[in-house]
Amino acid sequence: MTHTLEVSQNARTIAKALRLNEDLVEAIALGHDLGHTPFGHAGERALDAECPEGFRHNEQSLRIVERLENYGKGLNLTWEVRDGIINHEMNLNPGTLEGKVVRLSDKIAYMHHDMDDAIRGGIIAESDVPDSITKVLGHTKGEWLDGFIHDIIANSMDKDDIRMSEEVYEAFHALRSFMFERVYTNPVAKGEETKVDDMIKILYHYYLDHIDVLPDYLKEMYDLGEASRERIVCDYVSSMTDRYAVSAFQEVYVPKSWTVL
Repeated sequence: MTHTLEVSQNARTIAKALRLNEDLVEAIALGHDLGHTPFGHAGERALDAECPEGFRHNEQSLRIVERLENYGKGLNLTWEVRDGIINHEMNLNPGTLEGKVVRLSDKIAYMHHDMDDAIRGGIIAESDVPDSITKVLGHTKGEWLDGFIHDIIANSMDKDDIRMSEEVYEAFHALRSFMFERVYTNPVAKGEETKVDDMIKILYHYYLDHIDVLPDYLKEMYDLGEASRERIVCDYVSSMTDRYAVSAFQEVYVPKSWTVL
């Protein structure tokens, strides 16, 4: 939720400066990560590995608003909102300028937030960022965020595209590479991912064998032939929060202590 609100705030700031549709930007931003699994991309990779139909969180976000929300009736969203939701990944191309604003705002927001978490967690310090990056973006997280937003506005004004300057775009990718090297693949930061992978896969196979415990609207979709057993299990597991997934795992697989009445 924090990430979603940060994306929405950054995207609305850019959209307002560029005189774009702020409501459209906010709708896309609020819906873009609805399909994320428990424990984020680690859970996504686990479901994708197990489900024969595959699993992508952006596709699941679209599935939620089109098909799963409102107890299987979906929401009445415009094409522009739905296009922005499914195309918010960097390797995809949204059909609207508002969608492109959200796509860039998403990457800026998660990198800024992850940098903050990594610094507070003692994994890196601001001074660890290479000089080749800081001389372009500045030396603090606040300067980086401010610089990204202002650069996007300055280079997108009165143009039919949303873009950064070449210098800032190269520094942006260099900062992402730095984050992948020092944070996203850091053994300290990622030490729990093996547990997440095992837990999500175990839950997936448990619910495949116990489809009767799924919500009625999911079972109805399966009974009507509107979705496979594997897909509705993905729908259910991916909808869990981190804490609920752990609680469900404990309920299913961790034995309770004997009590004396």
